[in-house]
Amino acid sequence: MAQVDYPEPVKALVSHLKQLPGIGPKSAERIAVWLMQQGGVTTEPFAEVLRKAGSLVFECNTCGFFSTEDHGCAVCDGHEREAHLLCIVEQPTDILPLERSGAFRGHYHSLRGRISPLDNVGPEDLRIRELIERLRSGAFTEVILALSSDVEGEATSNYLGEVLSGFSEVQVTRLAQGLPAGGGLGSADELTLMRALQGRVGI
Repeated sequence: MAQVDYPEPVKALVSHLKQLPGIGPKSAERIAVWLMQQGGVTTEPFAEVLRKAGSLVFECNTCGFFSTEDHGCAVCDGHEREAHLLCIVEQPTDILPLERSGAFRGHYHSLRGRISPLDNVGPEDLRIRELIERLRSGAFTEVILALSSDVEGEATSNYLGEVLSGFSEVQVTRLAQGLPAGGGLGSADELTLMRALQGRVGI
């Protein structure tokens, strides 16, 4: 007797859901079944929103944050920013906690990752070339490294420290107190981020 399984469309949905970060096989199956049980009232608007997000949102060529053709980049197009400050983060999602802290009003640069030999991610896989091009414009006098304090974050910070040492007119600092060892920006509260920014030190 053939083994009973979900129909192919449901199996395909489960397969795609499993690719999402933090979603395991069981969670993917539960989500897929729940969506199917809701019917078109839920799945059709969900599919449309997902389609729009995929087609209308893209990466800002300058800072790496999310942008749209209609509204541009909220970071780069923002008014009253301190033009001489540049904060380097790992992911575009790391920009939001810093913005919400209210302690930083400069510009940002997302690397889109960090150096991780175990994951085959090297400096050439990050947005370091774009960073160097921005610094060559001469607009920045301080670069803040706001990277995670784990092994990969430290390796990335050390590498960037060497790269940025060639820009003598730029002071390079990094977040100091406040962030726990092994922690990332996404898990820190606003007060912790504010103290870390205020207590940054040279490297």
